[in-house]
Amino acid sequence: MSEKIALIGAGAMGGAIGTRLLETGNSLAVFDLDAEKVAELVAKGATAAGSAAAAAASADFVITSLNSAKIVGIAAFGEGGIVEGARPGTVIIDMSSIDPETTRDFASRAKERGLAWVDSPLSGGAPKALVGELTLMAGGEAADVERAHQALRHVASNYTHMGPSGAGQTTKLINQVLCGLGFLAVAEATQLALDAGVDAEKIPQALKGGRADSALLQEYLPRFATKDYRRTGRIDNMVKDLNAVNDLARSTGTSMPMTALCGEIHRMLTAAGLGGEDQAAVMEFFSGVQNGAAA
Repeated sequence: MSEKIALIGAGAMGGAIGTRLLETGNSLAVFDLDAEKVAELVAKGATAAGSAAAAAASADFVITSLNSAKIVGIAAFGEGGIVEGARPGTVIIDMSSIDPETTRDFASRAKERGLAWVDSPLSGGAPKALVGELTLMAGGEAADVERAHQALRHVASNYTHMGPSGAGQTTKLINQVLCGLGFLAVAEATQLALDAGVDAEKIPQALKGGRADSALLQEYLPRFATKDYRRTGRIDNMVKDLNAVNDLARSTGTSMPMTALCGEIHRMLTAAGLGGEDQAAVMEFFSGVQNGAAA
């Protein structure tokens, strides 16, 4: 069964989500300030909209894939925003990674307008979106989360309702703690392998099935070893998420020393001009250390 979906945000992640939705037979209206990104989806069968409100007008589901809470707020509640065009009962699905507190505020404001809000951040990146294998962690009222799955089933193979509004975003922050630390661990191990003269590209096969194995190891160690920085994510987005983790940890009184160090390293890389690079570029911290400079 196809769905009527609006997509707000057609960047690297939104573009992959939109491509998958079109390939699985859904009707898609798309809005983004970048006309070239919109054109790429139009060429695949989407309809261009002149505003977020226009995109939402005929949709049963509105998916947002944007870079910050501020941008999500403007897209949803600003002039020409989603709430101006969406019909009562429309489900807004925010697949951006933003903080839980702001998410709860957005959900409350949407409810006042007769709209449902589901926070459903993702893990897996653009490659998994393109094959419908994203991992999604959802927050919101149970009935709304269930309805949202009608649209999200096309892009996700793992979809879990984590609790009320904001619970999905909280789970994504936990995911980012594990990923951020994991990237650094794999990159550091890769540098040791290179320095010790071991064929680093064989390590994923050698460790496959053992306790050190992981999807991150299998995907990223070969990329670290060859400095393959093709972009599927951004270091500065990880900085944003780790900053949100710090805020959450302060509010809960949770001590997170390893995550604090991880955030500092990512901020150092961003200060060195690598913020817009793929997460694989954390390798530059370790290879740079060997040359007497971090990055």
